[in-house]
Amino acid sequence: MYTDSVKHLPFEGALDLAARVGATGIEIATGGQSSAPHLRIDSLLADRQARSSFAEAFASRGLRVAALNCSAWPLHPIVGDRHVELIRATIRLAGELGVRKIVTMSGNPGDGAGSTAVNFTWYPWPEDSMALLDRQWAAALELWVELGAYATAHGVERLAFELHPLHLVYNVPTLRRMREAVGPIIGANLDPSHLFWQQMDPLTVIEALGPAIYHVHLKDTELLPEQVALAGVLDQRPFDNPAERAWVFRTVGSVHGIGYWSAFIAALRRVGYDDVLSIENEDASVTPEEGVELGARFMRPLLEAPRPEA
Repeated sequence: MYTDSVKHLPFEGALDLAARVGATGIEIATGGQSSAPHLRIDSLLADRQARSSFAEAFASRGLRVAALNCSAWPLHPIVGDRHVELIRATIRLAGELGVRKIVTMSGNPGDGAGSTAVNFTWYPWPEDSMALLDRQWAAALELWVELGAYATAHGVERLAFELHPLHLVYNVPTLRRMREAVGPIIGANLDPSHLFWQQMDPLTVIEALGPAIYHVHLKDTELLPEQVALAGVLDQRPFDNPAERAWVFRTVGSVHGIGYWSAFIAALRRVGYDDVLSIENEDASVTPEEGVELGARFMRPLLEAPRPEA
């Protein structure tokens, strides 16, 4: 369970919920786009006893810290430097806690000196946009080569990039490009919800990435055909009026049914994935606790079902 799914709960309340729904691995936010409601990274880095108490809170409930999530905007023209330092701090904390995996995002620069926001180039035209994209990738590769070495030096073995539009790494080709340049420390956090709305096929993505899948989020997406017909999937309208959006995030299992998610699990097993499936609730139609409980109740029988004979 990703603890930001229930960010309104206190730290121990979030862990109690995770244990109650049968989770064993916890993904916990250290900052970035998250307010990090369940830990204070500077305090944990500074105080060995605080780290010991933190770890005991998990162990006493039969839980483990499966990943630290730093949902940062490295390379952002305003907050980028601060978020890079947060990624470094997250890596150091992971090393102190014996956590081998960081979930994060690749980042994306602006369009040059004086920019104030990221510039996401997704269309192969005009030529000046393509030149900008080349410069953005050069900056990103330089950064992640350095951060990859930093992670290795602190005992972190996997940097799992969420495939998320607005960041340079958001699909199979861009993940492969980063991984080929930086090395196998880079892999994917496979969040099917972002693939669904882009009209990608998570099962095909799993097959394509194989052992480069380092982490998995459990979240569904509903596309509203009548709104897609008007706005397409590149819908800029806000999330606070879901009836007037082309797509919205939903609890795992509420859109795609048992057959789909059984195939999803089978595909992960075929490529050798043997790590957590982390419930991330962003379904505004239910309370946060209900979203987690519904997701766990839906997924548990699928995970416990006998594996088919090879």
